Amino acid sequence: LCLQVPELAKATVRIRQPERVREIILALREQGVAKLQVISDFDMTLSRFGCNGRRCPTSHNILDTSRVISEDGKKKLKDLLHYYYPIEIDPNRTLEEKRPLMVEWWTKAHELLVQQKIHKSDIAQIVRESEAMLRYRLRGFFDQLHKNNVPLFIFSAGVGDILEEIIRQANVFYSNVNVVSNYMGFSDDGVLTHFKGPLIHTYNKNNTVLQGTGYFQQLSTRTSIILLGDSMGDLTMADGVPRVENILKIGFLNDKVEERRRKYLDSYDIVLESDETLEVVNGILRYILAE
Repeated sequence: LCLQVPELAKATVRIRQPERVREIILALREQGVAKLQVISDFDMTLSRFGCNGRRCPTSHNILDTSRVISEDGKKKLKDLLHYYYPIEIDPNRTLEEKRPLMVEWWTKAHELLVQQKIHKSDIAQIVRESEAMLRYRLRGFFDQLHKNNVPLFIFSAGVGDILEEIIRQANVFYSNVNVVSNYMGFSDDGVLTHFKGPLIHTYNKNNTVLQGTGYFQQLSTRTSIILLGDSMGDLTMADGVPRVENILKIGFLNDKVEERRRKYLDSYDIVLESDETLEVVNGILRYILAE
């Protein structure tokens, strides 16, 4: 397979069942571009996890650390992160244990943000001043999908308004891109008053929060799926697809690599360890979309 997709020879790539992965990629190519759709997480999947040994911000972090948040607000949001993030990534806790705690975290964080009286007009500037970093080769990813009219569904537990602004400023918010995320609700004079439901956190990224969007129903002929994620919670993002013929799940393992490796290899078809690029994904797309 490395002959067709040389990027799979990268040192960051781990695959538990190479033969199965080969079959899926061949099937995706055979089914052709008209049947393909891509479903992706955003934070730490399309955006970078780290750069020069420092963590890159997620869409929530960008807001939490921006100048529109008071010092007291920043401290409280940081305390929440330090308490709940270890729970989120703990390989020894079940999803059943984690879910209510994630709801707790997101709800508290959103309540704190609402107290800050954030203005809608500040968002573009907040993103401009942030250290948001998209993965290396991201433009090639968006361009390939756009050029071939392949729908890209970004399913994010982050902040939709921030996330959309990041891809807008990167000039890749094309017509084939759809986002479902946590969106801010503003008053008539543009002040944040609430977050619109339903709440999306790391471990409910499935059909329950997509009720009424009808997105996957409109794409019922697109039965070939490439799924991109970086957490165990991202594995359910395609659950709402009415008919899946072939699905390739690619997982970015960014943090606590050693202790989480086995779990990721058991769940994702291809695991990319500490890989800050989209080179492997682009290589696979190039092969699938080749005439």
